[in-house]
Amino acid sequence: MTGTVAGVFPERRTAVLTGAGSVRGIGRATAERLAASGWSIAVLDLDGAAAEEAARLLTETHGIEAIGVRVDVADEASVDAAITRVEGALPPLVALVNLAGVSSPTPFLEATVAEWDRVHAVNLRGAFIVTQRVVPGMIERRLGRIVSLSSVSAQRGGGSYSKVAYSSSKAAVLGFTRALAREVGEFGITVNAVAPGPIDTDIMGGTLDEARKQALAQGILVGRIGTPDEVGALIAFLVGPDAGFITAATYDINGGLQVS
Repeated sequence: MTGTVAGVFPERRTAVLTGAGSVRGIGRATAERLAASGWSIAVLDLDGAAAEEAARLLTETHGIEAIGVRVDVADEASVDAAITRVEGALPPLVALVNLAGVSSPTPFLEATVAEWDRVHAVNLRGAFIVTQRVVPGMIERRLGRIVSLSSVSAQRGGGSYSKVAYSSSKAAVLGFTRALAREVGEFGITVNAVAPGPIDTDIMGGTLDEARKQALAQGILVGRIGTPDEVGALIAFLVGPDAGFITAATYDINGGLQVS
């Protein structure tokens, strides 16, 4: 592997995407866009077989280097092993996209401590563990892009599918993003969050039929829910070379459901 010149995007560079194994997810759509732009891709997912298949297809379709690795983002040893493997197999790690997440439609008074801990372990602790593992290399290279997935649910206090546990975990991602941006900005690392509204993925209890899409579109100014590729396009920009002056920001992509 080759080193990088501080602040200059290397021709060969790697993006790590957690939770990108799902065929219909935002992570897969983001990986496709980055691979099409020449990025090497590391797909990290709890479903190791799905991660490996995603990497195989990315290589086959775009002719780039890609690997799929099973990882439990909430487990420090699992994350360390996964990133060590990525660092040994692919070009310098320039971008991290924290996408791994779980939903929680359980009402507050019915939620258990175990459910609360499960949601926060994946959505928040996972982002912390993976980010902490990759940041030293970014500091050494004086270059890095970190994007974490929040949600309009964090801004509106739920209101679509998930309830308090999910909304609070995604709100915490915003504070995590802003504070981390302050600490690492001097090293050429940007840290941003993306807050999607309802998107046509399977995270909201499975594949959405047309009736449910219409119900979720109520109150959205553009009259429809979003697509994974639309969110992927935004993330791809934020991890790219043209986004170096954007940090500590939250990008809303919700069709006008939440007007900030």
